[in-house]
Amino acid sequence: MSSPATDRPEPSTTANERDMLDGWLDFHRATLAWKCEGLTDEQLRRTPLAPSELSLMGLVRHMSEVERYWFREITLGEDLEDLYCTEDDPDAEFHVSGQDTWAEAEQVWREEIERARQASAGRSLDEVSIGRSDRGGEQFNLRWVYTHMIEEYARHNGHADLLREQIDGATGE
Repeated sequence: MSSPATDRPEPSTTANERDMLDGWLDFHRATLAWKCEGLTDEQLRRTPLAPSELSLMGLVRHMSEVERYWFREITLGEDLEDLYCTEDDPDAEFHVSGQDTWAEAEQVWREEIERARQASAGRSLDEVSIGRSDRGGEQFNLRWVYTHMIEEYARHNGHADLLREQIDGATGE
């Protein structure tokens, strides 16, 4: 793929814990953006790995939901509506249509990333979440949220690698 791989922020190898977590999360966010770069809306909506319904646009929409959920709903306790999901279609973020555009999906994702940064700014990694998850009402400290988000991006970036290679043959770390 093109040059953005070199523009991804390399996480420090000697940073303190908070900077290390921020660095790895930003690296994985940039990796997903890189996997989507240079493709048309039609290519980003494509689901080339049947029977899977995964598309690059769907992954970005999913990560918008995940950023929103963990940093705002769980960490801050905000009561927010889902961006794409509904009671009738709990996986709606993955069900992109011909009307869905990359411009809209990317804008929402970037906005949720910025709101996630604001939600975690100045907070201790030991601070426990205000909101309750649908996982039995558990609470999570911010360190857990960061670690989970890095894991979530890393897993989905693996999916993005496979999708991108099927779409146009592009590969890269």
